[in-house]
Parts: sequence; structure tokens; C-alpha cells
Amino acid sequence: MTPATAELVRPDRYPRSAGYDPAWVLGLDMGPHPLWQLEDLLADVELQPGARVLDLGCGKGATSVFLARELDVEVVAFDLWVEADELHATLEEAGVADRVSAVNGDARDLPFADDEFDAVVSIDAFEYLGTDVRFLPGLLRVVRPGGAVGMTTPALRTDPYESDPPGYVTDVVGWETAGWHAPQWWARHWELTGLVDGVVARLQDGGRDDWVRWCRALGDGPDAPVRRMLEADTAEELGFAVVSARKR
Repeated sequence: MTPATAELVRPDRYPRSAGYDPAWVLGLDMGPHPLWQLEDLLADVELQPGARVLDLGCGKGATSVFLARELDVEVVAFDLWVEADELHATLEEAGVADRVSAVNGDARDLPFADDEFDAVVSIDAFEYLGTDVRFLPGLLRVVRPGGAVGMTTPALRTDPYESDPPGYVTDVVGWETAGWHAPQWWARHWELTGLVDGVVARLQDGGRDDWVRWCRALGDGPDAPVRRMLEADTAEELGFAVVSARKR
């Protein structure tokens, strides 16, 4: 294990995630450490053993494995970009295929029944979907009344619609910066639906530093665009919004 990879084992900060081989998590890379984001989100989202959970935008399946192992829930691993066969192979290897099913599809057209899930979690995917005012109401269709919805997504502390985002961000991300909303924007966006209660929205503590650690573990040098962007962020404007609520 390299020193940079060893930085991904942090039992003091992420005790549950520390039990997973960093090489395994890195091998499923589709964005900054997904288990750290999920473990942080779960401080705000209560999941009971046996609950049925939709892992929306699950990528290559690391978060679905974590949910099944750590919380003893039944998971549907759902993603547009990763084929179900590839996901299923990861689940089989991790020994959770009996509790996690893989489904390939579009989150805007969910192939599930009304009120089917006790909760939906989404790690580092909502920026692609959730800014649409129609998206959360459509997603809530598959959540039972009182069920939880929680997500993490890249964010700026100061919303890009309130002031110009930093140039070191737009130089790398370009127009996608418009979707990196501040936590307070997400809170209002969800509240305006009138369909959720108890909205909690916050910037993840230390999220930017977590992201830098992930870049180093991937082998990104100081001149790699994303790492350069993050290390230019001395004001700590960058990080992840952590947002949760319950269906009314």
C-alpha cells in the first residue's frame, strides 16, 4: 500500500469505511471516495435493518455493497452508465448478491412501483439530475410516505447563482459549475416541492480535503486539473453538499 493509498484508511473519521480495502474502492472509481460521502450522509439518514433502499446512480457498486454489509438492508443498485451484468459481478464478488439487485436504467423514468422503497440514497450523482424542478417529485413517487431521501453532490459554499464562482473552478469544470449549488440552495429547492419535511442541508466537513486525498491516491500529480483546482481552493469554497429529508 502506497502512502497516498494508506491515507484512505481513516478509522478516526470514517470507521466503517476503514474496513474496506482502499485498492478495492479505487478500482471502482467513478468519483471522490463514495464510502466516505455515504458514511457522512448516514449520520442524517436513519435506515433500519431489512429496509428496501434504492441506491440511485450507484456507479460500479461500492455504495451498494456498503449499504448491504453495514446496515443489513435490501438494495437496488441503479445506474445509467454501468451495465447490470458488470454491477452484478461486483456484487457477487463482494458476497452481497443475495441482498442487492442490479438494474440499469434512467433515473428520470424509474421502473419501480409507487411507494416501493423505504429510502433512496444517491452519492455524487444528483448534480446530473436533481436541479430539474421535476426530478425530486418524480423520485419521491417510488418512496413510501415517511421514507427518507438523502444525497451528496459537489457543491460550492457560495452558490454560483449568488456570485461568480471562482475561476479556478470554472477553468476545470466549465458550465457544469452551474449545478454545484450551495447546501442552502438545495434546501430551498427541496422545500419548494411541498413534498418533504425535515430537510437537512450542510457542507460536508472536510470534504475538499477528502477529495484531495482521493486524487493523490489515484496518482494524480499536482498539475492534474482536478487536483490543481482543489489545491487552489484555499478559501475552502469547494466540497460536497449533504442533503436529506423525509417524504411528507
